[in-house]
Parts: sequence; structure tokens; C-alpha cells
Amino acid sequence: MNDKITGYLWRICLVASLGGILFGFDTAVISGTFGMVEEQFALSKIQVGWFGSSALVGAIVGAFFAGGLSDRWGRKPILMLSALLFFLSALFCAIPMDFFYLIVARLIGGLGVGMASVLSPMYISEMAPARFRGRLVALYQLSIVVGILLAYFSNWILLEKSQNAEAMIDFVWYEMIFKSEVWRGMFAAEMLPSGLFFLLLFSVPESPRWLIDRGFKEKGLSILRKIAPSSSIQKLEEKDEEEISGKGVRTLLQPGWRQALAVGVGLSVFGQFTGVNIVIYYGPQILEGAGFELDGAIQFQVLIGVINLIFTIIALTRIDSWGRRPLLIGGMISVFLTLCGIGFSFGSGSSGLVTVVFLCLYVASLAISINAVIWVLIGEIYPTHIRGQAMSIATFANWGTNFGAAFLFPWYVSIVGLGAGFFTFAGFCLIAIFFFYRYVPETKGMTLEQIEKFWINKEISK
Repeated sequence: MNDKITGYLWRICLVASLGGILFGFDTAVISGTFGMVEEQFALSKIQVGWFGSSALVGAIVGAFFAGGLSDRWGRKPILMLSALLFFLSALFCAIPMDFFYLIVARLIGGLGVGMASVLSPMYISEMAPARFRGRLVALYQLSIVVGILLAYFSNWILLEKSQNAEAMIDFVWYEMIFKSEVWRGMFAAEMLPSGLFFLLLFSVPESPRWLIDRGFKEKGLSILRKIAPSSSIQKLEEKDEEEISGKGVRTLLQPGWRQALAVGVGLSVFGQFTGVNIVIYYGPQILEGAGFELDGAIQFQVLIGVINLIFTIIALTRIDSWGRRPLLIGGMISVFLTLCGIGFSFGSGSSGLVTVVFLCLYVASLAISINAVIWVLIGEIYPTHIRGQAMSIATFANWGTNFGAAFLFPWYVSIVGLGAGFFTFAGFCLIAIFFFYRYVPETKGMTLEQIEKFWINKEISK
């Protein structure tokens, strides 16, 4: 094959993947604020859990409606809406005078997270040729990791500046946001990438497959001709209008597609039961539980973020050659073992450095496995005419499980302890390994149209 990733395609996918940077930044930035917000507003543990999980409620709503909105209005306009919501959330998180308005601001940001988590990988998957789709959609996961790392660095730098600065600009809001109540500055930092994302979206086209599905065939094909091999264009040109338009969301309830939907939901639910976002949200608290002070905990969290980035890059470069299933199943076995190691380190009273080593191995295993694969598979296993609704359902399950885990984690570990909490996640991972082995197909090198036929043929062969 002589097709390649053109500069035009790289630019489009890089812009779309900025939604992942905001996703990662928004979900990780809160990790450095828990202690300060808890103390300032005198929160109970249940309120701490609500603070940590409130954005996830917005993400659940955003994910639920994103697919339907994008199927009706297009992928690009709803991506722009998500960028605007990110910006407003960052602004309002910096200025609330009480806990209620802080929660409202987090809910607004959650709406943007939920929308971006559906639409960014969907948009990229509809742009990318089959040969490169894995690494281009995995670029979205890389962006999430970069966003997480940026949040960790931003929190660390702002905390250091607030503690070491002898004098600040003589302006009450500046003093409050960047010194006396620096958690406000941590949230405000997201205004920069969200504003950039919004502006850059003006430079990219609408999804060509969405245009074709909506009857704008020539416009969609003209975009695809710039980014896809001629064979892919020919297959889309040969599809008749009835086949393209399909039967809408009702198709999800039909034989064949039910299993595709179950695979997407299973990936989403088990992806959260690995405990990945618990480490992102509550990382400093977990490390403090291992014996570190807040400054040291945040520094080690930066190290964990760097490891996450390195192994995500490895997964991104290998996913189209090694395939989805080897990375997913092999990596999840390692996730299970390292979770057991973390649980044992807390249960046996091992040193904090032992816990950090297991946490680093755990994050590396996640990065090269389900974290890299989930958004690729969810973005490619559904046909165009139901992809929006199907991804919304799968991502809704993702955020719903995420919310439940984040909300209950502080309460749960206060009863059973951190060690038992991580052993609980290990148990879920063991179940996930068997589910993935049994039901998740290999889609390496298949066009979106070939994947659609795979599910149809699978049902016929029963």
C-alpha cells in the first residue's frame, strides 16, 4: 500500500485530539485541590466525594446527549460547544465564593468532558484510513495523558510559586487565585488550552462520513480524497443511499449489533473498574496514605504522569502492528498483578517507595493496554449511521461507572482500607480479562465498512 498519513490529516487529527488534552487536564487538575478545598469549605468525607465526582455527573449527561446532537448537527459544532464549556468551567472555578457555585462550575466542565470523550475519537476514526486508524485514534489517548501530565505540572508549579513567593502583585483577585487560595489558579489554568482548542476547530472540516451519511456525498468524498486511499473512496462511492442511511438507533437492538454494543459497554465499565481514574483523582491522597507529605506526593504524581506518557507513546506506535487484542489482554494481566502488589504494599505496611514502584508499574500497564485500546475500539466498531448513539451509550456507561467509583472510593477505603480497595479493583480486572478474551474482536487493518460487515456476518454464521 502506498497510502500515508498526509500533513492535512495530521493537522486535522491533532486539532481534534486537543479534546483529549482538555479531558485529561480537567479530570486530573482536581487531584491537587482536594486538601485545600476540603479545609477552606470544611467539607465532610461525603462532600469530598461529591466534589471529586461532580464533574462526572456532567460528563454522564454530556456523553449521553453528545452522540444524538452530533448525529443531527455534525461532529464539529458539538466539539466547539465542548471547548466553550471547558473554558467557562475553568473561569467559574476560579471565582466561586462558596462550595455550591464551585460544584456548578465543575458540572459545566463535566458536560464538556463527556461531549469530548464521545466526539474526539469518533471524529478521528471517521477521518482516518484503516491502515493508520489505530495510531491516529490512539493519538486521542496520548492527548489525554498529556493533559493529565500538564495538570500535574501546573498544580506542582502553582503550589511551589504560592509557597515560595515573598510578594505578589497588589491586586486582591490575583493574590487570592495564585497565593492564598491557589487551588483557584489550578482550575483557571485550563482556560488557556480550552481557548486554543475552540479557535483551532475553525480550521478543520466536518466529518466526511457524517456528510455522506447526511446526503452531502460529494462534499464528504472531496474531503476523503485528501486523506484516504482511492480504494476506500471507491467503496464509499458504491454504497447506495439506503445502505448509508440505515435504520438509525433501532439498529442497536438488532441481532449482531447487540454484541457490538455489549463490547463497547464492557470496555467502558471494566476500564473504570481498573481504578485508573481513582489514581488520577486521588493520587496525592493515596500517596499521603503511603507516608508522603503533600509536596512529595504531588512530585511523585508527576513521575507517574511521565511514565503514563512514555508507555502511551509505545502503545500508539504499536497498536496498528501488534493489534488491539494483544495489547488489551496482555496488558490487563499485568494490571491485575500490579493491583495485587499495590494492595499487598498497603496491607503489609511496606515503605512508601514500594507503593510508588507498584503504582508506576500499574500505570505503565494501563497505558499500554486498555487506556490506549478503549477509545480506538469504541470509535470503530459501529457503523456511521448509529455510531453517535452507540458511542454515547458506551461512553455514558464509562462515566457512570467512573462517577460511582469516584464518589464511593473515599467512603469505601475509610471502612476497608486502601489495601482492600486495590484488591477489589484487582478482582474486577480478573473478570475483565476473561470478558475481553471471549468477546472483543481484532479490528487491526479493517476499514470501518469491513468492521460493519464483520458483525453482520457473525450474526449470519450463528
